[in-house]
Amino acid sequence: MEEQKPQCLGFIMDGNRRWAKDQGLPTYEGHKQGGEVLQDCITWLRDEQIPHAVFYAFSTENWKRSEEEVGYLMDLFRDWLQKIDKQLNDQNDKEAQTEEKVKVRIVGRREDFAPDIVEQMNALEARSQDYPDARTTIWLALSYGGRAEIVEAVNHAIKNGESVDEATFEQLLWTADMPDPDMIIRTSGEQRLSNFMTWRSVYSELYFTDKHWPALTKDDFRDILEEYKRRNRRNGK
Repeated sequence: MEEQKPQCLGFIMDGNRRWAKDQGLPTYEGHKQGGEVLQDCITWLRDEQIPHAVFYAFSTENWKRSEEEVGYLMDLFRDWLQKIDKQLNDQNDKEAQTEEKVKVRIVGRREDFAPDIVEQMNALEARSQDYPDARTTIWLALSYGGRAEIVEAVNHAIKNGESVDEATFEQLLWTADMPDPDMIIRTSGEQRLSNFMTWRSVYSELYFTDKHWPALTKDDFRDILEEYKRRNRRNGK
């Protein structure tokens, strides 16, 4: 019997601030450690040959946080994008096989970000397209909201002046080329989707863990995959 492996996983990376508070550290350190775990998780996904994964890194609502927190988050994004670029597309790694590389896609309102961050996003995406045979695609949801994604798609449909069905409407989404997440994982104990993948989550399995995102380990990731194998997915049938 063929092993049941997800084709796409979604991650709501919750608990950075709570982890920092528990450790007696400033909030900044929680977000910084969360970025380290994101990099680790990308490696785990690649090693397990999971075709797709989407990470809820910054929501449209997160702009409402304090000016100070948003400011240092933007600095962290600059650092994260640089590190992910180096991690996945190191030009000095001449021996890396194409299939071991990881492609990166960014979804959301990237125009909300400063021009230098947008330039980093565009460059990272462009470089990763050099690996068409890569086994894993990482989707980073930045200034993303599930409702905003749908509203923008509706406006495109109106502008086009054509009626749509589910298939053609889906092609207007930011996530047009991404499969629906087979399982969505949320850390830190909250049990809601918080405007994540509103269109694509309709048949997703849900997995909640009390662990904060910065505390997630490779063993936890393996537990997630084992839990997925135990799920009986019927997709409405």
